[in-house]
Formats: sequence, C-alpha cells, structure tokens
Amino acid sequence: MQSYYEQNASSLGQRYGSVAFEEVHGGVLDLLPPAPARVVDVGAGTGRDAVALARRGYQVVAVEPVRAMREVARRLYPCEEVCWVEDSLPGLSRLEGAAFDLALLSAVWMHLPSGSRGRAMERLGGLLAPGGLLVVSLRRGAPPADRVMFDVPAEEVARDGERAGLRVVRLVDAGADRLGRAGVWWQVIVLRKGEM
Repeated sequence: MQSYYEQNASSLGQRYGSVAFEEVHGGVLDLLPPAPARVVDVGAGTGRDAVALARRGYQVVAVEPVRAMREVARRLYPCEEVCWVEDSLPGLSRLEGAAFDLALLSAVWMHLPSGSRGRAMERLGGLLAPGGLLVVSLRRGAPPADRVMFDVPAEEVARDGERAGLRVVRLVDAGADRLGRAGVWWQVIVLRKGEM
C-alpha cells in the first residue's frame, strides 16, 4: 500500500487539496470540541485536514507513515503548528502517553484488513480523553485494483467502537465522491468515549 502513496504523493496532494476541509467534514464540524483542544489526524496524508485544524486553533499531531506524503504536506501546507509523526495503525506506538480530545481518520479505515480493525479501534479508544470524539470517514464502493483497500460498513465501525467503549453520536451519509470516482460514496461516523 505504501508504495502506491510514495509513488503518487505529489499528484495525490493536488487532488486531495482540490476539496476543502469544510466541504469534506461539513456534516460534523458542529461536533468538534472548542479550540485549543488536542487533535490527532491519523493517516494525515498530504496535510489538508491537519493544517485546517491547526489554523482553527487546535493543537494538532499529524500521523502519516509515508515519507513522501509528509514531504508533500510540508511543501503544500507549511505550518509550524502541526507536529508530524511517522507512525501507523493499528499500533500507533509513537503516541504513548497522549490523550486527545479529537481523533480524525479521513479516508484511512478502508486500508486496514479486518484482522487489524478491532485492535486499531481499541488503540484509538485508548488515545481519547474522556468525552473525546473519533471521526472516521469511510470510502464505500468497490475497492480500486491498484492498492489494498476494503469496503467497510459503518455498522462494523460502530460495533468495534462499542467494544472499545465508544458510542455512536452521528452517522452522516456524505454522498457521492467529490473527486468524481464512479461507484464511490462516503459515510462519516462519529463516536464518543464515555461522558465528559
């Protein structure tokens, strides 16, 4: 999977950047905690969301395993307020001792094989502060042939979240793919850890 993103980082940065943060996450913006909450953007890619959150006053840690994607992010969205970390799910071992008010996974969950998703959810639940939110955007439809990807329904995410002590607070049908890919649509599921 990483080789696809290493080889295509520059073009992906342009494509992902063609859609604004507010357009992608508009259905959940009202749920975000007030700044300067601590946020982790897991699978931050080319940085659009991490930098948008930092500019809104959040303390942002951007996790991205692919070096070329991090380099494109720094070039496209230079922002000293974002702390970049090389790490990946399901372990996120470099985030030990952290507690976040918001964890964002935008177009990430579909890359995890079924055997890793439950463990990844447990890890994410452990990284959230009490009352913290987990926002997961899910790419739906047939996976592309050029990389490893899975069609994961929101019901599975909700079930794994419940096992990890998270409850669903919103499910958004975000509609057709904004980059024009035929047969692809998006859902966003928001889960909360316990009560504040």
